[in-house]
Amino acid sequence: MISTRSVLRPCIARASLKPRLKSNPRSQTNNPIRLISATTIRTMPQFKLKDVTSLSLQPGDKQEVEVEGIEGGKVLLLNAGGKIQAMGPKCTHYGAPLVKGVLTKSGRLTCPWHGACFNGQTGDIENAPALDALPVFKTIEKDGGVYIEGDEAVIKAARRKPNFKCGVSGGAPANKVVVVGGGSGAIGAIEGLREKGFTGPITMISNEGYLPIDRTKLSKALITDPAKIQWRDDDWFKSGSVEVAHGEVVDVDLANKVVVTKSKEKYAYSKLILATGGSPRNLPMQGFKVLENIFPLRTIHDTKKIVEAIADKGKKIVIVGSSFIGMEVANATSAGNEVTVVGQESAPLERVLGKEVGAGLQKGLEGKGVKFHMSAGVDKAEPSSSNPSKVGSVYLQDGTKLEADLVVLGVGVAPSTEYLKDNKVIRLERDGSLKTDDNFLVAGLKDVYAIGDIASYPYHGPGGQGSYTRIEHWNVAQNQGRVVAHHIVNPSLKSEFFTPIFWSALTGQLRYCGNTVNGWDELVLQGNPGEGKFVAYYCKGETVVAMASMGVDPAMVQSAELMKLNAMPSKTELKGGLDILTVPLPA
Repeated sequence: MISTRSVLRPCIARASLKPRLKSNPRSQTNNPIRLISATTIRTMPQFKLKDVTSLSLQPGDKQEVEVEGIEGGKVLLLNAGGKIQAMGPKCTHYGAPLVKGVLTKSGRLTCPWHGACFNGQTGDIENAPALDALPVFKTIEKDGGVYIEGDEAVIKAARRKPNFKCGVSGGAPANKVVVVGGGSGAIGAIEGLREKGFTGPITMISNEGYLPIDRTKLSKALITDPAKIQWRDDDWFKSGSVEVAHGEVVDVDLANKVVVTKSKEKYAYSKLILATGGSPRNLPMQGFKVLENIFPLRTIHDTKKIVEAIADKGKKIVIVGSSFIGMEVANATSAGNEVTVVGQESAPLERVLGKEVGAGLQKGLEGKGVKFHMSAGVDKAEPSSSNPSKVGSVYLQDGTKLEADLVVLGVGVAPSTEYLKDNKVIRLERDGSLKTDDNFLVAGLKDVYAIGDIASYPYHGPGGQGSYTRIEHWNVAQNQGRVVAHHIVNPSLKSEFFTPIFWSALTGQLRYCGNTVNGWDELVLQGNPGEGKFVAYYCKGETVVAMASMGVDPAMVQSAELMKLNAMPSKTELKGGLDILTVPLPA
């Protein structure tokens, strides 16, 4: 049992100390008491906002302003639900200017790039992928100007860490959460638990060998140093009493509520969150499982091998699969190498984005020297004549020979649930995923959640109609982790719908939101994908179920908010040329 002291969080409210007077008339008369406050009240410095004379913003309005007296200092002035105040001006994810984002009249502030959402009144995180919140500064009108109160260092930093510190002694399982996995979903769940006041022990078990990273950077930039893309360090997890265990889970004993690792370590839990992500698919054709220099791409270990194989460039690289991973790797490796992409579709990403958009993206990469073999099937991989242990060429089904110093596979992932296949209680879906409810509780199980690539959940976005879908997006996994955290802390809380968001680096920055779980039957295209500036709407009947854009920020996040509010324009309106950025957000 956890003692009361063990769950006290030093970062949560402390009792205010007030001086107490003893009722002793004589002492009060003869010896006047000097009152000494138990805590020193520090006057917060004030800084004037440049060229702002009054606070006249309407609900939903915002502006970025300079802070006088602080070099480079800026804040975002906004009216969130009738409350005017100042906040950090940049998204804490990648630093996007929030003045170019979307602010609802109720006060929901969304980054223009990747969909991170903040509460416009508190600065707290509402949606992934940002982990740090925004600082909030009080505004004061005086002497014909507007001032903010705040520390110079905080104003410059423009971010604040969430409430995470927690003192927990021991590892009693009575109120313990175990998270299996070390990716986006895992960190979303862990940070969400501490932010919402969970004070029990938490253990995260990861088989990757490093702390949670920004995995999206692997295929986009081939990062090889985990420290460069690590979200949090060891001290951060220790400060929140989160035990980080490096190991591979091989079984879950549901009867005794115990997780077992390959090294026979056992971890008891009261709540279990399965967040094991996806495993890259291989090809069953000749040569692909035995030859060296054929790489999947999922971990830092994979990028290290790819970068080592490329070495001083000048390499012939064959990428099998015109998926987002394949296309991003092509973009990242095109400079100084001969890159060829092989895809089964008639255009890259045709299944997701449509032929016209895919062809436009292909044109952009061709401009960087990337070659494409589309509507093509792979036959086999042959060894190099100089080193028979390594790949030397890839043959297509039509007989075409592609010379290769290395091959990168971008042929999709499967739910990473191998450790559950022999479990007599857990039922896997045909694709290896776990079916969940709206709170991501696994169907038929108690106290077990599944999130990320392994979760099939009911989708309630436009056109979804509650159909079960599995979405392999970074943002989705992290948001699912936060939903689970909220449910563990407050099971009566109804989960709130979030619009799935995705982004990709393909010569330009591609943005995507929504989902096509029930398909789409018409594409409404505004702009030219081949020129890197367009908005594409994927429609089922009159309903827009998904959209993609490039070079038209913040069209995607505007659409995501409209989808969330069930206020997206119809197909007919968009075919008539309606600009999504002119559509007002409901109050």
